[in-house]
Amino acid sequence: MLGTETLLDGLIVVGITKEIFRRNRPDERNRGDFWVGGTSFPSGHAIQIWSIASLLDHEYKHKRIVGITAYTLATIISAARIAAEKHFASDVVAGGAMGWFIGRYVYDTHMSHLAHKHASLIPMITPDVQPATRKYGIALAFNLGHSN
Repeated sequence: MLGTETLLDGLIVVGITKEIFRRNRPDERNRGDFWVGGTSFPSGHAIQIWSIASLLDHEYKHKRIVGITAYTLATIISAARIAAEKHFASDVVAGGAMGWFIGRYVYDTHMSHLAHKHASLIPMITPDVQPATRKYGIALAFNLGHSN
């Protein structure tokens, strides 16, 4: 759920900022010009991959390999966008920074909601598996205990 929220937030930011800056891509005429109808700035790929990397790093901060792997993949994808001349380095750096903050925002917002008493109202969908009776399904549960 957090990954979906992160990606949707990134799409909103990308849509708005690309429309504002309208920068041409490196492989287009008037390369690098802003406000001429392009879609280069910021890099949507960078926003998406860095937002997920940031979310994973924050969510699994006790497992450093998750963050290292996520950021390594984000770096490779970002570098590939520059090497393919689909973006300028500034497009990718700006997109990566925006993505990192989006991932952190989604994680922090989620954690702050869990710390409040209304967290018990958040539904949890859990698998309901009973192999002995061959019954399988899902269950909707609410945490009736209070946090804090």
